[in-house]
Amino acid sequence: MRFSLNIDHIATLRNARGEVTPDPVAFALMAEQFGVDGIVVHLREDRRHINERDVRLLRELITTKLDLEMAAVEEIIDIACDVQPELATIVPERRQELTTEGGINVIDNISHLRKTIETLHGAEVPVSLFIEPDLNQIDAAAEINADFIEIHTGHYANAVSEEDIYDELERVRVAAKHAKKLGLGVNAGHGLNYINMKEFVAIDDIDEVSIGHAVLARSIFVGLEKAVKEMKEIIRYPNK
Repeated sequence: MRFSLNIDHIATLRNARGEVTPDPVAFALMAEQFGVDGIVVHLREDRRHINERDVRLLRELITTKLDLEMAAVEEIIDIACDVQPELATIVPERRQELTTEGGINVIDNISHLRKTIETLHGAEVPVSLFIEPDLNQIDAAAEINADFIEIHTGHYANAVSEEDIYDELERVRVAAKHAKKLGLGVNAGHGLNYINMKEFVAIDDIDEVSIGHAVLARSIFVGLEKAVKEMKEIIRYPNK
């Protein structure tokens, strides 16, 4: 299981004072040195954190992979086609939300998403769809030729009782296995942290996790290098 780091919060901190520091690009390069397998950024329409300059520099400078989260809107699609990240992950987007709140409804938006995927594929950009662990949504993703899905793990992360935790983990496990049978790559993310990852890593069909807030928050106290290495240790040795 690979581990990509979402660095949106670094850009949020930079933008809070309208400054040029901390630079998310420099932060990403440090994270690569410390062992992350990829960098994730969300270029939102309102540019509340990551901006186009960040995306272009990241694409030019990082040596792992760039996963560009994006809404399926013309302006951002055009940027993605020009930048050509290693992966474009289509997410739902609302201006009022603090963070992405759930998976995109592929079934209800199938025509538009099909066209978006065709456009990105025309620019040789692989596409992932951020969706709920729902088999019908996964079937729809495969139908319109998505390359990957990213399973929304927020319900698992927010579960409190042992029963709910087990049920949500099983939903993800079943969804991941189903997606693999359809030939899709399987990523996962949202709310994953140093505690809930210990059970999550047992899901064999997850190729990669995207984690941001937990690792960045931890890095404030122990430094980025240790925060990254601690997460990588959990992924390698969950029972340690």
